Amino acid sequence: MRNMHGLYKKGLHLEYFTVGYNIVEAVASIGFGILAGSIALVGFGLDSIVESLSGFVLIWRLSQHEKISQDREEKVEKRAMKFVAITFFVLGAYVLYESIKKLMFMEIPEPSLPGIVIASVSIIVMPILTLQKHSVGKQINSKALIADSKETLACAFLSLALLLGLGLNYLFGFWQADPVVGIIIVIFLFREGFKGWEE
Repeated sequence: MRNMHGLYKKGLHLEYFTVGYNIVEAVASIGFGILAGSIALVGFGLDSIVESLSGFVLIWRLSQHEKISQDREEKVEKRAMKFVAITFFVLGAYVLYESIKKLMFMEIPEPSLPGIVIASVSIIVMPILTLQKHSVGKQINSKALIADSKETLACAFLSLALLLGLGLNYLFGFWQADPVVGIIIVIFLFREGFKGWEE
């Protein structure tokens, strides 16, 4: 029982770190994205905000363990996840509009070295977090934490797409890669929105 309590505590700490990291990542990505005119970087930052919201839902769920009935816990979580899903749709629509506008009107973003650094750090941090969350989720039999570990892995792939887009612009001046990565981020946002709504 004590070991189980320790595992729930570890799961909570992993979520606290995830939320804190995503907030810092969001502020940095949106700030540097606006400066460079990079919709891919702004979109990545907006995704980090929504991931933080999902993290807050999971923090609530893990901290309520054995405090309220499972039925009540699931009802509140469903309501919260619907709100998060709507947020994914709204932000996805914004990033799609901006990405198409940049391609149509040839709004060329500046190369962004800070963006490349943000994406690189995320590629290292996210897989480590994924493994930790998945391991704890399995041990405490938490479907929510296991699902969240998959979201974290998806963020790692998203970071890779961002790095590719920013890298092509920075190294070769291929500016179209930026809004194209923006559209890839939109697909990810909509996919997560639909999945969250269905769940």
